[in-house]
Amino acid sequence: MKIIVCAKRVLDTTHTNLKMDPVRGTLIKEGVPSILNPDDANALEAALVIKDRDPDTTVTILTMGAPAAEYMIRECLAMGADDACFLCDDAFGGADTYATSVTLEYGIRKIGDFDLILAGRQAIVGDTAQVGPQLAMRLGLPLVTYARDIRIENGKAIVERQLEDGYEVVEAPLPCLITAVKELNTPRYMSAGGIADAYEKEITVWDHKDIGIPLDKCGLDASPTRVVKSFSPELKGSGEKLSGTPVAMSKTLVSRLNDKHLL
Repeated sequence: MKIIVCAKRVLDTTHTNLKMDPVRGTLIKEGVPSILNPDDANALEAALVIKDRDPDTTVTILTMGAPAAEYMIRECLAMGADDACFLCDDAFGGADTYATSVTLEYGIRKIGDFDLILAGRQAIVGDTAQVGPQLAMRLGLPLVTYARDIRIENGKAIVERQLEDGYEVVEAPLPCLITAVKELNTPRYMSAGGIADAYEKEITVWDHKDIGIPLDKCGLDASPTRVVKSFSPELKGSGEKLSGTPVAMSKTLVSRLNDKHLL
């Protein structure tokens, strides 16, 4: 079985130094570490679990990004992925979800044969959850999103899809594309031997010419999304905690709301 895992290098949005430039309206990246997108780590772990059960399985990492993403790719290899294809070209810079999905489509068609594509539900820097569905549409593949459990049986994927109030079971024929949520699994750690092996492996690097994508279909120029303004919301003042009996607090609350003409 051949599995492709789409992975992305992202800023660690939980880092205390992550701030917004009030003048330029962009994130200040200096001093903020980059990590493997958490949902993509769950997708990779799902692929590695399948590989553990079927040793003939191969897991290929596909990522698009700047040269600094190589460390993240090595991390994926150290976790157990077999090889990696790196879409790295200045022409890919500034891509929105639309242009990203187009570029990944060309990359996957360059890879060729596959049985399953796994990806994270969304990237923590954008939270759009659009790239996976767009990519499935472009490749003409069945799509299952929000996977919290995946089984491969008799040429099909049996997936539990997480819902707000439960889950549903969906079957999809292979090949298909599945996006993962964090409830799917707990990603494994890199092993010492895996780290050593990861730096012995050669990463396949492709630019726009290698995958055959026209310049007008990738990067900023091919991105219809335009960010008009980004800003950090102003902090609100601290709230007031009422005390007393339920009746007294209710009267006070109604009085305050009346004073503000909210009732």
